[in-house]
Amino acid sequence: MTNPRLGDWLTTRQPLVLGLFRIVLGLLFASEGAATVFGVLDRKASPMGDWPFWYAGVIELVCGVLVLLGVATRSAAFISSGIMAFAYFTEHQRDGLFPLQNGGLAPVLFCWGFLLIVFSGPGAFSLAGLAGRERDAHSVRGPVAEQSR
Repeated sequence: MTNPRLGDWLTTRQPLVLGLFRIVLGLLFASEGAATVFGVLDRKASPMGDWPFWYAGVIELVCGVLVLLGVATRSAAFISSGIMAFAYFTEHQRDGLFPLQNGGLAPVLFCWGFLLIVFSGPGAFSLAGLAGRERDAHSVRGPVAEQSR
């Protein structure tokens, strides 16, 4: 039997945890992009214009910062999820079926993490939320909810 008070407590904290998840995921993704583009964090930079690695690094850096700040979050997360799916299937899948076999664990986790943000929204602590431009998934009413009112 579940405790209803615990469920209420967890539900009220969901936007906070989602916001923290978004911030950490965006920071990690932006750091991957910065390492690829600028050669920081003990990684050699990809040569400018090197297809697809340098361009992927720029997208990772820009989208990572957007997700981190909570600006155009769903769009940036959608692009990030897509680029990680592309990276997995073009660079890792050929070396084995499972991510542990082919070194693709990070792209898979990034892909699914960003897909979660696409559908859940930015959560708390987003700049767009402070400006009143983006609402979390719990405040958005779909057509079915509108019809039942």
